[in-house]
Amino acid sequence: MTFQLSEKAKQLIPKARIVSFARWQGLHSAEIIQRFQAADDERRYLSDADLASLRPDGPGYPQAARILRENAPEIVADARGQVLAQYPGICESGGELYPPARAEACWRDFWHFLRCITYGIAGGTTEFTSTEGLENMELLYQELRVPLGAMVLGLEYLKAAGLQRVEPQLRDRLAPYFDCLIDEMKRFQPQPSA
Repeated sequence: MTFQLSEKAKQLIPKARIVSFARWQGLHSAEIIQRFQAADDERRYLSDADLASLRPDGPGYPQAARILRENAPEIVADARGQVLAQYPGICESGGELYPPARAEACWRDFWHFLRCITYGIAGGTTEFTSTEGLENMELLYQELRVPLGAMVLGLEYLKAAGLQRVEPQLRDRLAPYFDCLIDEMKRFQPQPSA
């Protein structure tokens, strides 16, 4: 069985962007916002140079963003393992993440979710999501019949695994950055039945 994207899904993918920096005016300089935007456009984590450009007395947590970036493969692997433990047949034939290319797309989404959360953490604001982008992501997930329960659970495990890797005194302060995206995805509706 192969995994083919519909035309609708192909049209939604570039519009399904989690992040928007529109509300960051006044919080950061135009140059800093452009650095964040460039990272998002390139679908990459913030570089050391990007993080070093932030004001030391600024609102964000650049060191925590660096730690999460450096541990992203392990954090995503932990979350994936937890999802597979909760949904043991999800990647097998007949499961919601079968064939393997479908599962790989979901694990890649976990990597991108964490990437986007690190932007908020580095920038010091939970106002990092795009309403329009998330609406398009919801439509994309409906089109692809993404198992929303597993994806939200995966985000919660990303949060748990990520917070384990930062200093204990920062965990309560960083949790809302994860919760922002978790709460948005909990509002997604599954594909209506035909």
